[in-house]
Amino acid sequence: MLRDIWLIFRRDATLLSRNPAWLAIGVMQPVLYLVLFGPLMERIVTSTPGFPPGSSWTILTPALIIQLALFSATTAGFSLLADLRNGVVERLRVTPASRVALLLGKVLTNGLTTVAQAIIITTLAFLVFDLSAPLGGILLTLLIVGMLSVTLASASYAVALTLRNEEAFPALVNSVMMPVLLLSGILVPITTGLAPDWLYAISRVNPFTHIVDAGRAGFRGDFSVDAMLTGSIVLVVLMSLCVYWGARTFRRENA
Repeated sequence: MLRDIWLIFRRDATLLSRNPAWLAIGVMQPVLYLVLFGPLMERIVTSTPGFPPGSSWTILTPALIIQLALFSATTAGFSLLADLRNGVVERLRVTPASRVALLLGKVLTNGLTTVAQAIIITTLAFLVFDLSAPLGGILLTLLIVGMLSVTLASASYAVALTLRNEEAFPALVNSVMMPVLLLSGILVPITTGLAPDWLYAISRVNPFTHIVDAGRAGFRGDFSVDAMLTGSIVLVVLMSLCVYWGARTFRRENA
C-alpha cells in the first residue's frame, strides 16, 4: 500500500514539477487579496466593532490560505478527467496497485502543493505587511490547510469519477463552492456584531465557517478548547467521510 501511494504521489508530483507555473498561478488570487483588499480591511477592522480579536492581517491571512485550499482542491478533479480522457485510468486498472493508493497518492500531492502555496502567502504577509503570529499557530493552521486540501480533493475526485463530464464538473463545483465561500466568512467574518441574526445562523451550519475560525484562532495564538475544538472535530469528520467516499468511488470505478 505505502509503495503504491509513493509511486502515484511521485508520478503526480513529477508532472507538477514539469510545469511549476501552476504553483505561481494558484498563489496569484490570494496575493491580490492581500495587496488590494488587505489595506482596506485594516481600516475597517480598526473602525468597525464586531470583528474577531486580532489585527486585520491575522484575520485575513489564515482565511486566504484556507480559501486557497477550498478552490485549488475542489478543482483537482480536472486532472482526473484529463487522465480519463487520455486513457491513464484505463492503464492503471490493469496494474496490481491498490485502488485506495491511487486516491491517496493523488490527494497527498494536492495537500502538499496547497501547503507550499500557503507558506508562500504567509511569508509574503510577514515580509510585506504587518502580520504578527506565533510559529506554533502558523504550523497548526498549515496542518488545517493540508487536511482540508486532502478532504476536498478526495471529494473532487469522487465527483469527477461520478460525472465523467468536463462541462458539468466545473458548473457543479462553482454552484456549490460560491455559497460555501460567502457563508464561511473568509473575506469578512460573519459575527453577531456584524451580520444579521438569520445570516449568522446560516453561517453556523456551514462546516467551513468553523474551520476558518480555527485557522484564525491559530494565527492569533488562541489554542483554547473553545477556539479550536469545533473546527478540529468538523475537519476530522469531513476528511474521514470524503476520503472514504473517494476511496469507495475509486474501488467501484476500477472493479
